[in-house]
Amino acid sequence: MDSVEADQTPFAAVTAQTSKIQRQYQALLDRSTPYVLQRWIGTGVFLAVFFLRIVLAQGWYIVAYALGIYLLNLFLAFLQPKFDPSNELLDNEMEDGTAGGLPTKQDEEFRPFIRRLPEFKFWHEATRAISIAFTCSWFEIFDVPVFWPVLVMYWIILFVLTMRKQIQHMIKYRYVPFSFGKAKYGKASTS
Repeated sequence: MDSVEADQTPFAAVTAQTSKIQRQYQALLDRSTPYVLQRWIGTGVFLAVFFLRIVLAQGWYIVAYALGIYLLNLFLAFLQPKFDPSNELLDNEMEDGTAGGLPTKQDEEFRPFIRRLPEFKFWHEATRAISIAFTCSWFEIFDVPVFWPVLVMYWIILFVLTMRKQIQHMIKYRYVPFSFGKAKYGKASTS
Protein backbone atom coordinates (compact mmCIF):
# COMPACT_ATOMS: atom_id res chain seq x y z
CA MET A 1 0.00 0.00 0.00
CA ASP A 2 2.98 2.30 0.56
CA SER A 3 4.24 1.92 -3.01
CA VAL A 4 2.48 3.55 -5.92
CA GLU A 5 0.80 1.03 -8.22
CA ALA A 6 1.62 1.22 -11.94
CA ASP A 7 -2.01 1.75 -13.04
CA GLN A 8 -2.68 4.45 -10.42
CA THR A 9 -3.07 8.02 -11.70
CA PRO A 10 -0.85 10.78 -10.27
CA PHE A 11 -3.90 12.45 -8.69
CA ALA A 12 -4.89 9.21 -6.94
CA ALA A 13 -1.32 8.72 -5.71
CA VAL A 14 -1.19 12.25 -4.25
CA THR A 15 -4.63 11.78 -2.66
CA ALA A 16 -3.54 8.48 -1.11
CA GLN A 17 -0.36 10.02 0.33
CA THR A 18 -2.26 13.04 1.62
CA SER A 19 -4.84 10.90 3.38
CA LYS A 20 -2.07 8.74 4.85
CA ILE A 21 -0.31 11.83 6.26
CA GLN A 22 -3.62 13.17 7.61
CA ARG A 23 -4.31 9.86 9.38
CA GLN A 24 -0.84 9.88 10.94
CA TYR A 25 -1.27 13.49 12.06
CA GLN A 26 -4.69 12.72 13.57
CA ALA A 27 -3.23 9.69 15.38
CA LEU A 28 -0.52 11.94 16.84
CA LEU A 29 -3.15 14.44 17.99
CA ASP A 30 -5.26 11.65 19.51
CA ARG A 31 -2.27 10.36 21.48
CA SER A 32 -1.49 13.86 22.81
CA THR A 33 -5.04 14.54 24.07
CA PRO A 34 -4.62 13.36 27.70
CA TYR A 35 -1.39 15.33 28.23
CA VAL A 36 -2.93 18.78 28.80
CA LEU A 37 -0.17 20.32 30.91
CA GLN A 38 2.62 18.99 28.69
CA ARG A 39 0.89 20.27 25.54
CA TRP A 40 0.50 23.76 26.98
CA ILE A 41 4.08 23.83 28.28
CA GLY A 42 5.30 22.88 24.80
CA THR A 43 3.17 25.61 23.23
CA GLY A 44 4.42 28.13 25.79
CA VAL A 45 8.04 27.23 25.03
CA PHE A 46 7.33 27.51 21.31
CA LEU A 47 5.74 30.94 21.86
CA ALA A 48 8.79 32.02 23.90
CA VAL A 49 11.08 30.89 21.06
CA PHE A 50 8.96 32.89 18.61
CA PHE A 51 9.18 36.03 20.77
CA LEU A 52 12.91 35.49 21.20
CA ARG A 53 13.18 35.33 17.41
CA ILE A 54 11.23 38.60 17.10
CA VAL A 55 13.33 40.38 19.73
CA LEU A 56 16.67 39.20 18.36
CA ALA A 57 15.74 39.90 14.73
CA GLN A 58 14.25 43.31 15.69
CA GLY A 59 11.51 43.05 13.14
CA TRP A 60 8.33 41.26 12.16
CA TYR A 61 6.38 43.20 14.80
CA ILE A 62 3.26 43.16 12.65
CA VAL A 63 3.42 39.34 12.57
CA ALA A 64 3.70 39.26 16.37
CA TYR A 65 0.81 41.73 16.65
CA ALA A 66 -1.39 39.66 14.32
CA LEU A 67 -0.55 36.56 16.35
CA GLY A 68 -1.45 38.39 19.56
CA ILE A 69 -4.83 39.48 18.17
CA TYR A 70 -5.58 35.95 16.97
CA LEU A 71 -4.59 34.40 20.31
CA LEU A 72 -6.77 36.95 22.11
CA ASN A 73 -9.69 35.98 19.87
CA LEU A 74 -9.11 32.29 20.65
CA PHE A 75 -8.86 33.01 24.38
CA LEU A 76 -12.15 34.90 24.32
CA ALA A 77 -13.85 32.02 22.53
CA PHE A 78 -12.37 29.66 25.14
CA LEU A 79 -13.80 31.69 28.03
CA GLN A 80 -17.25 32.26 26.55
CA PRO A 81 -20.10 29.76 26.87
CA LYS A 82 -21.37 28.00 23.78
CA PHE A 83 -24.93 28.89 24.73
CA ASP A 84 -24.98 32.41 26.16
CA PRO A 85 -27.96 32.89 28.53
CA SER A 86 -28.08 36.63 27.80
CA ASN A 87 -28.50 35.95 24.07
CA GLU A 88 -31.16 33.30 24.75
CA LEU A 89 -32.98 35.80 26.95
CA LEU A 90 -33.14 38.24 24.04
CA ASP A 91 -34.27 35.45 21.68
CA ASN A 92 -37.06 34.38 24.06
CA GLU A 93 -38.29 37.95 24.47
CA MET A 94 -38.44 38.39 20.72
CA GLU A 95 -40.28 35.10 20.09
CA ASP A 96 -43.10 35.18 22.61
CA GLY A 97 -42.85 38.58 24.31
CA THR A 98 -42.07 37.10 27.74
CA ALA A 99 -38.82 37.43 29.58
CA GLY A 100 -36.97 34.19 30.17
CA GLY A 101 -34.22 33.65 32.70
CA LEU A 102 -31.76 31.31 34.27
CA PRO A 103 -33.00 28.37 36.34
CA THR A 104 -33.92 29.52 39.84
CA LYS A 105 -35.40 26.32 41.29
CA GLN A 106 -34.09 22.80 41.67
CA ASP A 107 -36.67 21.26 39.33
CA GLU A 108 -35.67 23.50 36.43
CA GLU A 109 -33.23 22.32 33.77
CA PHE A 110 -29.53 22.40 34.66
CA ARG A 111 -27.21 23.49 31.89
CA PRO A 112 -23.52 22.81 32.47
CA PHE A 113 -20.93 25.27 31.21
CA ILE A 114 -19.95 24.26 27.68
CA ARG A 115 -17.22 26.31 26.10
CA ARG A 116 -17.62 27.89 22.69
CA LEU A 117 -14.07 26.69 21.93
CA PRO A 118 -12.99 23.48 23.71
CA GLU A 119 -9.55 23.35 25.34
CA PHE A 120 -8.04 20.94 22.83
CA LYS A 121 -9.14 23.00 19.83
CA PHE A 122 -7.87 26.13 21.58
CA TRP A 123 -4.47 24.50 22.06
CA HIS A 124 -4.37 23.12 18.52
CA GLU A 125 -5.33 26.42 16.87
CA ALA A 126 -2.93 28.42 19.07
CA THR A 127 -0.03 26.08 18.31
CA ARG A 128 -0.84 26.17 14.61
CA ALA A 129 -0.99 29.98 14.63
CA ILE A 130 2.37 30.20 16.41
CA SER A 131 3.85 27.84 13.80
CA ILE A 132 2.56 30.00 10.96
CA ALA A 133 3.81 33.20 12.62
CA PHE A 134 7.21 31.61 13.26
CA THR A 135 7.43 30.58 9.61
CA CYS A 136 6.42 34.08 8.47
CA SER A 137 9.20 35.57 10.60
CA TRP A 138 11.79 34.06 8.25
CA PHE A 139 10.55 35.86 5.12
CA GLU A 140 11.38 39.52 4.44
CA ILE A 141 8.04 40.16 2.76
CA PHE A 142 6.31 39.96 6.17
CA ASP A 143 8.73 42.41 7.82
CA VAL A 144 6.53 45.49 7.43
CA PRO A 145 8.04 48.54 9.18
CA VAL A 146 5.81 49.68 12.04
CA PHE A 147 6.30 51.63 15.26
CA TRP A 148 5.93 48.73 17.68
CA PRO A 149 5.11 50.69 20.89
CA VAL A 150 1.87 51.85 19.26
CA LEU A 151 0.96 48.24 18.47
CA VAL A 152 1.69 47.16 22.05
CA MET A 153 -0.45 49.95 23.52
CA TYR A 154 -3.26 49.23 21.07
CA TRP A 155 -3.17 45.52 21.93
CA ILE A 156 -3.30 46.26 25.68
CA ILE A 157 -6.28 48.60 25.21
CA LEU A 158 -8.02 46.02 23.02
CA PHE A 159 -7.33 43.30 25.60
CA VAL A 160 -8.74 45.33 28.49
CA LEU A 161 -11.84 46.39 26.55
CA THR A 162 -12.67 42.91 25.26
CA MET A 163 -11.83 41.07 28.46
CA ARG A 164 -13.61 43.41 30.88
CA LYS A 165 -16.78 41.28 31.06
CA GLN A 166 -14.84 38.01 31.42
CA ILE A 167 -12.52 39.43 34.08
CA GLN A 168 -15.49 40.74 36.11
CA HIS A 169 -17.17 37.31 35.87
CA MET A 170 -13.98 35.50 36.90
CA ILE A 171 -13.54 37.77 39.93
CA LYS A 172 -17.20 37.61 40.98
CA TYR A 173 -17.48 33.81 40.80
CA ARG A 174 -13.81 32.99 41.53
CA TYR A 175 -13.70 31.15 38.21
CA VAL A 176 -10.43 29.57 37.12
CA PRO A 177 -10.46 28.54 33.42
CA PHE A 178 -7.60 26.05 33.84
CA SER A 179 -8.18 23.75 36.78
CA PHE A 180 -6.37 20.50 35.82
CA GLY A 181 -8.92 18.34 37.60
CA LYS A 182 -9.72 20.57 40.58
CA ALA A 183 -12.97 22.40 41.27
CA LYS A 184 -13.42 25.24 38.79
CA TYR A 185 -15.53 27.47 41.01
CA GLY A 186 -14.80 28.48 44.62
CA LYS A 187 -16.49 26.32 47.25
CA ALA A 188 -19.07 23.76 46.19
CA SER A 189 -22.48 24.25 47.70
CA THR A 190 -24.15 21.28 49.39
CA SER A 191 -27.75 22.45 49.07
